[in-house]
Amino acid sequence: METLWFCVIALLWLGYLFLEGFDFGVGMLLPVLGRDEVDRRVMINTIGPVWDGNEVWMIVAIGATFAAFPGWYAALLSTAYLPALLFLLALIGRGVAFEYRGKVDSARWRAGWDKVIVTGSVLAPLSVGLLITCSVLGLPLDAAGDRVGTPFAAFRWDTLLGALAITGYALVHGAVFIALKTEGEIRLRARALAVRTAPFALLPLLVLLLVVQVRSGSVWTWAAAIVVALAALAAMARLVVGREGQAFALMGLTIVAAVTALFGALYPNVLPSTLDPAFSLTVAGAASSPYTLTVITWVAAFGTPAVLVYQGWTYWVFRKRIGTRHIPPVHVPSS
Repeated sequence: METLWFCVIALLWLGYLFLEGFDFGVGMLLPVLGRDEVDRRVMINTIGPVWDGNEVWMIVAIGATFAAFPGWYAALLSTAYLPALLFLLALIGRGVAFEYRGKVDSARWRAGWDKVIVTGSVLAPLSVGLLITCSVLGLPLDAAGDRVGTPFAAFRWDTLLGALAITGYALVHGAVFIALKTEGEIRLRARALAVRTAPFALLPLLVLLLVVQVRSGSVWTWAAAIVVALAALAAMARLVVGREGQAFALMGLTIVAAVTALFGALYPNVLPSTLDPAFSLTVAGAASSPYTLTVITWVAAFGTPAVLVYQGWTYWVFRKRIGTRHIPPVHVPSS
């Protein structure tokens, strides 16, 4: 049961990185691909119906960690408190900006909230990448699972590499999503940008996987890491010939293989100690009681299908491309 829930949590983070990843990418690219207000409204409308639903995956992932592995939850979020706080603040600011940017018909007003969207869309993947990498590569924990060192113990060169890896993936993933969901000039610009930036933006992810595999990888996690590189190359090749749907699916395969390689190398630990391997938190040692795991398994068995059906229906309803011709004039409230 403990191993099952370890896999469930990895799957939840996978869903979050895939779905919210392109959300973050769209936000980061707002001033790059959005040459005017209409372009920016097109970009925001590509994620408008789904961005808040995508965040549910993160909430459930953290909630499942609290329920299934309270030791993992406590040690990770207390030791990596600063990136966790930065992550939440970025999500809050970004969500408020999406809701408020269209409330006033003022270019200055919209420009201010656009800066909040861009900032939050950069800081959020940096922070979540740092958190996930801390869990995979370890933190300075003593025998009691408490942090040793300063509040900045989570900030190391390898965890910062993980932050760049997730952010770079989100950037490319967002550009591919924009190319998939738009038409006209913005589609062409997004396609060209994804192909041009992918070799640089995805490099940190490949280096991170290499570091993780050298430290604690196995044959099958090495295979998953190789799939990451091949899938990313294939995605860009399909994008060059205008197959945005296939490229988007291959970007999904990229993050599936990356999460498999990372969490596969982590198992049977959930949070290694960089001080002494004997202090590491394991799947068995950090898990809740069998009764608790049984209860949350039944809850998940009934709740998960409903969430998947609803979210799938949302994506199906809003599946068509949009362009500048679909954007109505700005509505000015009458005085």
